[in-house]
Amino acid sequence: MKIAVLGSGSWATALAKIVMNNVDEINWYIRKQETIDEFIESRRNPNHLEWAYFDTNRIYFSTDINEVLDLSNTIIVAIPSPYVKSCLDEINIDISHKKIISAVKGMIPDEHTLVTDYIHEHFHVPHENIGVIAGPCHAEEIALERLSYLTIGGISKQNTQAWSELLTTRYVHVAQSNDVIGLEYSSVLKNIYAIAAGMCSSLRYGDNFQAVLLTNAMHEIMRFANAKSPIPRDITNSGYLGDVLVTAYSNFSRNRQFGQMIGMGYSVKAAQTEMEMVAEGYYGTKAIYMVNKTLGVDLPIVDAMYQILYGRKSPKNTIKELTQKFQ
Repeated sequence: MKIAVLGSGSWATALAKIVMNNVDEINWYIRKQETIDEFIESRRNPNHLEWAYFDTNRIYFSTDINEVLDLSNTIIVAIPSPYVKSCLDEINIDISHKKIISAVKGMIPDEHTLVTDYIHEHFHVPHENIGVIAGPCHAEEIALERLSYLTIGGISKQNTQAWSELLTTRYVHVAQSNDVIGLEYSSVLKNIYAIAAGMCSSLRYGDNFQAVLLTNAMHEIMRFANAKSPIPRDITNSGYLGDVLVTAYSNFSRNRQFGQMIGMGYSVKAAQTEMEMVAEGYYGTKAIYMVNKTLGVDLPIVDAMYQILYGRKSPKNTIKELTQKFQ
């Protein structure tokens, strides 16, 4: 198995660290040459997870995405969702025979489509050769080798088993699932709910309400996932519930931090500028809201976040109205 990692953020870095436990070498696409140069010199990512060291003799770095793809047969896509389309659109070689694992926790902006669907439709990769990574897995904790649990979703049992083995280490356990669509949408929705949790924290709602908020969030995930893909699923599994909890509660969660700033009165632009990181839930909110226009699923939390983030409604007043819809 010849592995490629696409992306240079904290999640891509954490996944590269995991994979290098199980393969001799990897190919790594990083957009900026100066980042590669600093990485090779210091043996660590100069911008993310600086405490995680790598044997760079086992890594082939390149700023040419097509070169990296040509050298690999299994590709892990770990690019933040706002940039994933522009990155993928640089591909000009045939990748229809490759195996693709999406670790993107968001959707294609403006097109409001899942990353796996975009890859299938634009690059003709069969659905059975496309997988997704989900679960409560903050990159920071993986880099510190703290025990973590991933879920790999895929249609093909053979591929899912191989990907599971690729990602399993002494500090990472991997579960398998055939619910690709449910896991992928849950990964988008949990970022929206983390923003809501952060807002509520800044607005002085306590733990009791946070519990009610996330209980209702799980109902929304179930309703939406069933509307998009009505198959049996247990959303209390860590790939769904676990991911929601860690993203909503953890201090590592950039989406929670983003929500806290909005709740404190920051504008969206000011919060994004000060964070210097991508809060994917901001983009996911619009994507889910637009997709749901045709589905009509009852998603009061998503609707409230859309009104605040895109309709410029008052967080205080909108959250207060939202509380009246919970039981």
